[in-house]
Amino acid sequence: MCARRRELRREDWLGLARDLSSAGKQVVLSAQVLLESEADLRQLRHLIDDGSFLIEANDLGAIGLLRGASARVPAELMALQRIPFVAGPHLNIYNEATLAFFAGLGAVRWVPPLEMSRERVAQLHAGRPAGLATEVFAFGRMPLAFSARCFTARHVGLNRDDCEYRCMEHPDGLELSTREGQEFLVINGIQTQSARRHTLLAEMSDIADLNIDAVRISPQSHHCLEIIAAFAAARDGQSVTAAPEWSPEGYANGYWHGTAGINLESPKGHDVKDIQR
Repeated sequence: MCARRRELRREDWLGLARDLSSAGKQVVLSAQVLLESEADLRQLRHLIDDGSFLIEANDLGAIGLLRGASARVPAELMALQRIPFVAGPHLNIYNEATLAFFAGLGAVRWVPPLEMSRERVAQLHAGRPAGLATEVFAFGRMPLAFSARCFTARHVGLNRDDCEYRCMEHPDGLELSTREGQEFLVINGIQTQSARRHTLLAEMSDIADLNIDAVRISPQSHHCLEIIAAFAAARDGQSVTAAPEWSPEGYANGYWHGTAGINLESPKGHDVKDIQR
């Protein structure tokens, strides 16, 4: 949520990553969306210098560091740097030229922006540069916007530099409702998120037909293992539906279907009731 929130040290994260890697998992370490200070850059440099894991870049500053664009690398060597990375969903990749640009910088996987429709994802995926994998955001509250200001701290009358880590009291954020009482958004630290969880569980067979390489499940404080198991079952061809308790505020998948993101649309051959038990 924020660079200040470091419940684990960098060495702890790397230790967990090594444990997962030794268990046969591919680990990707995500850089922040907003790199705001030298301390943020220093943290990322350490992760890059470790060299053991892929880095997901969500900021052009992160790509600059990945290419060696720092004071300790001579300028004549910068163009030679091609450290593989994942192009995250916040790099605003909306067309073939931009996708090819990031692939040329070293991207080996890309994550489409959350508001991109199924048709556009399919087009870019089909025409992507050779060797570039595609990962689609498939479940979780959608991160819609980021700010240098902490909304959680502001809500309780504190500033970000003296926030008392109040975000830890709200692991899934604070819900915002419209005047009509509809749960609309969630503030979670520096993020503004959707209240409804985005889900493509019912679309997994279509995603498989598109030969998408991976789907992303955003973690939450409850039911994570159940959600992962459901997606694993759907990946294997089983018919599964999303449980209401996974998202009491309801579900959404409108962006994928080319409509308003808050909508819940039914996949071809399904009814909305098939999406949620």
